[in-house]
Amino acid sequence: MSAVSARLGGLAAARRTGLYVLLTVWIVTILGPYVIMFLTSLTPSSQLASAGASLWPSEISTAAYSELLGSTPFLTYLRNSLVVAAVAVPLALVCASGAAIALSRFEFVGRQVFMVAVLVAQLLPAVLLVISLQGQLRVFNLLDNVLGLALVHAAFATPFATWLLKGFLDSIPRELEESGRIDGASSWQVVRMIIVPLLAPGMVAAGTYIFILSWNEFLYALTFMQSTSTRTLPIGLHLFIGEYQIRWDLLTAGGVLAVLPVVAGFLVVQKRLVAGLAAGAVKG
Repeated sequence: MSAVSARLGGLAAARRTGLYVLLTVWIVTILGPYVIMFLTSLTPSSQLASAGASLWPSEISTAAYSELLGSTPFLTYLRNSLVVAAVAVPLALVCASGAAIALSRFEFVGRQVFMVAVLVAQLLPAVLLVISLQGQLRVFNLLDNVLGLALVHAAFATPFATWLLKGFLDSIPRELEESGRIDGASSWQVVRMIIVPLLAPGMVAAGTYIFILSWNEFLYALTFMQSTSTRTLPIGLHLFIGEYQIRWDLLTAGGVLAVLPVVAGFLVVQKRLVAGLAAGAVKG
């Protein structure tokens, strides 16, 4: 009996060791590029340009950050990205929440067709609509305007956010709303006082997705934003890649600073984000 217990204990220890090894490899794979980027941003430009440069800098230098913040329009790019995300996230959330509530809680003619249309809209390649969107933005005088770019980002984030929120709503018992109606609440009061508070974790998950999509979007920002005063971070960082030279010091320093708002946002909404994603994956 003791031999069997010892063998089972050895198998359990081997499994734990294998799991730890896999987790270590996964963490190194995920965080490795960010560590390299951070170390590169602290490496003097003369060392980066030399042959056989090491990943570990021989000396630490913050000259790249000083030049980035003092001699380039990086702060303008950062401000534009924040403004675009600040407009796109609430706008897409309002539209997606309303559509999700209608699709999950109400029966109406064309409901299934609308659900399929929302899904198909998400499958369209973004490049196919560049010319059409450019013409529409020009008509409304929103070309080369951060508001126009925010509207485009919100439009493309809404379909997926709608499906995510609908899946979350489907897992919420309808009896809660029925009890509210029995107590005399109107449809608007049921939505405002019962559905929306319960939907909050799902909205955090959807809002995080919309923010990341807007923060990293490149194609539309490159096409619609022409002036320095309206460019966003992805376009601004791309400008450090020249025809004959790549400013690795500025590029990596900008990448480090661009990651910080995303990391800070994840730390703030981490618990609600996990709850929203887990609940949205369950269909009641």
